[in-house]
Amino acid sequence: MSIVEERNSAHPLHAFTVVAPTRIPAPRSAPAPAQQQPRVPTLRERTAELAGLRERVSSGPSPEATEAQHAKGKLTARERLELLFDEGTFTEVEPWRRHRATGFGLEAKRPYTDGVVIGWGLVDGRRVFAYAHDFRIFGGALGEAHAQKIHKIMDLAEAAGAPLIGLCDGAGARIQEGVTALAGYGGIFQRNVRNSGVIPQISVITGPCAGGAAYSPALTDFVFMVRGTSQMFITGPDVVQAVTGEKITHDGLGGADVHAATSGVAAFVHDDEESCLADVRYLLSLLPSNNRELPPTTPTDDPADRRCDALLDLVPADPNQAYDMRRVIEEIADDGEYFEVHERWATNVVCVLTRLGGEVVGVVANQPSSLAGVLDIHSSEKAARFVQMCDAFNVPLVTLVDVPGFLPGIDQEHGGVIRHGAKLLYAYCNATVPRVSVVLRKAYGGAYIVMDSRSIGTDLALAWPVNEIAVMGAEGAANVVFRREIAASDDPARTRAERLAEYRRELMHPYYAAERGLVDDVIDPADTRTRLIDALTALRAKHAPLPSRKHGNQPQ
Repeated sequence: MSIVEERNSAHPLHAFTVVAPTRIPAPRSAPAPAQQQPRVPTLRERTAELAGLRERVSSGPSPEATEAQHAKGKLTARERLELLFDEGTFTEVEPWRRHRATGFGLEAKRPYTDGVVIGWGLVDGRRVFAYAHDFRIFGGALGEAHAQKIHKIMDLAEAAGAPLIGLCDGAGARIQEGVTALAGYGGIFQRNVRNSGVIPQISVITGPCAGGAAYSPALTDFVFMVRGTSQMFITGPDVVQAVTGEKITHDGLGGADVHAATSGVAAFVHDDEESCLADVRYLLSLLPSNNRELPPTTPTDDPADRRCDALLDLVPADPNQAYDMRRVIEEIADDGEYFEVHERWATNVVCVLTRLGGEVVGVVANQPSSLAGVLDIHSSEKAARFVQMCDAFNVPLVTLVDVPGFLPGIDQEHGGVIRHGAKLLYAYCNATVPRVSVVLRKAYGGAYIVMDSRSIGTDLALAWPVNEIAVMGAEGAANVVFRREIAASDDPARTRAERLAEYRRELMHPYYAAERGLVDDVIDPADTRTRLIDALTALRAKHAPLPSRKHGNQPQ
């Protein structure tokens, strides 16, 4: 190429002019072969590929992992979901999610689902959301992606106003992911609390649930456990032994029976997962989908005006003679059916969900066959929690009263029976659902007040014709009121008997409270079912707004 310098006076910036070179023809050569383009798979092929991949994801990491799960007497996450939901209704979301952690070999192991299956389906035709830990993948341990999936399904359940079920079978936080795993738990706890009293939250413990993982079930409304396969604890047996020197098994520390009878963590315990999940479905049939709805109504052939004559023989007139309150509940409930919560914990009070006239009600009742039906620390906590749950989800309350008082003793006083008893008092006073109480026999002292008496706001107070409502029993009252007179008498036994009869005649007859408007009616025990159904029907549209406040400060 040659360049000729030429001054351009019209444009001083043009200092040079480029002259095109002479073109020399290139030698002829053979044409290059056309490049082979890869074939694009058809949509049908891509869809078939998707189906195959989905099948591999659904089947789990390996047949060996599934066999190991079954060998422990446990179902897989998907098998549990199949039992929980109506057939063919479960829709899974985020099945392709994988973790993005590195280090400790995690980058080489990135299975789909990241160890948790989430989605929604129908239970008896009603929408329910769920997540299920897959123990076959990372032992069900929670990592960042795993937690984000649970956060998502919790948010969707809240947005849809539908119950949330957690099927827990995991080894806690994924240690290799460090603090991000712990942060994932924080997000779960925060959502548990935000949804408390908004949508029913049910935890089903189907395997280990240790460390921080145990706090999410503790924040939910109900906890189910399975004997032999599920355990819950904050620190495991090895740590307990290292710190305290105590040796104990996993089941002995946090097994289903321990939490059902001793700690009160588990509301329901079953021998196998199939019966457990069947009862989860039954519990859902007794609860509304959210706090803006009423519980489902179920038509019944059991007449509302059915007389319960058996009650006249079930309950002894002698206030010191025991009987089983469950038989009373069975007699008045639709078709004799009820679902007891915390059956084996704090057995001196009975809490059940049942139906009267087809409508769901919650029943709180003293149990004379256990500690004579007294209230103590644990029974007060149990009943308070149940009352709060019923009030949150618009379940009317029926209280069956046969209480001799609070349990005396140094352990009770030092253990805080005052503040624990106050929890039940607070729960009843704060409840705005329809409330009806029935005094069957005795109702003494502060325990009478706490058991939804007229003075703390029950809508209707009924009593049987053998009721004794008083500060204390006649024996104790006579010893206090007439102590000096009895001591000075020439015949203390005779004087005491006379004053005892006087006290009963004046202050403990069945109509004393009714005369003062503290009992609305004294009823025939055989009419109890009819009167309860009639009262709850009249109160069904009850509206009792609470004062404007951020929240109360309930006793702890």
